[in-house]
Amino acid sequence: MTLSRTVVVPGMIAEYQSFAGLLRSLSDKQWGTPTRCARWLVADVAAHVVGQLTDVTNFRLEGLGTVEVTKRQVDERRGKSPGVLADELEGAVETAGALVAAFDDDAWNAEGPQGNGSTLGFGLEALWFDTFLHADDIRAALNQPTVAGDGVLPSVSHIAQVLTDQGWRPATLKLNGVDEIQVSGGGDLITGEPLIFILVSTGRAPASTLGLDDTVNIYR
Repeated sequence: MTLSRTVVVPGMIAEYQSFAGLLRSLSDKQWGTPTRCARWLVADVAAHVVGQLTDVTNFRLEGLGTVEVTKRQVDERRGKSPGVLADELEGAVETAGALVAAFDDDAWNAEGPQGNGSTLGFGLEALWFDTFLHADDIRAALNQPTVAGDGVLPSVSHIAQVLTDQGWRPATLKLNGVDEIQVSGGGDLITGEPLIFILVSTGRAPASTLGLDDTVNIYR
């Protein structure tokens, strides 16, 4: 189940603000560092995150998340500096903040404008998850420590919902420091560190780390 509007809206905005700060901290050398995202440099990861929010705030929602649209987001920003992308992101965050301020609980629980049958809340929680995960991709590439923060819970929540939608086996996530979250109605316990679960379920760490198989990867 998607987290509440009062949790996701401020959390998502704060995550984007943190991401802009991360971009401003990067040198030109760091900008060109390869990441664990196949064939993507740090600059490409950043371009996707920035481009995605820009697309959302301009209601360019068709194909969002597909390979084609993601490639366009990166290509449109190729050669731009960390500071330029941070400026773009901060502008998009300001627009996003004004848009989400108008949402009430009815809108939150209704089908979102993304048009895929998911709720508006699910879509915004997904943005928080994606931004948190890609910030960690950048830090991992630069040998910087993970900054867990508030992004862990929405990431686990989002992954649990995606696994449920994909028909993954019934399971109960009982991860350290996170309230229990059910997958497909609940079942066998999955325990461990939440960040490891996030990495495992997005193909960034071996599934065997948590005693699972590759079907747990939501991008399979």
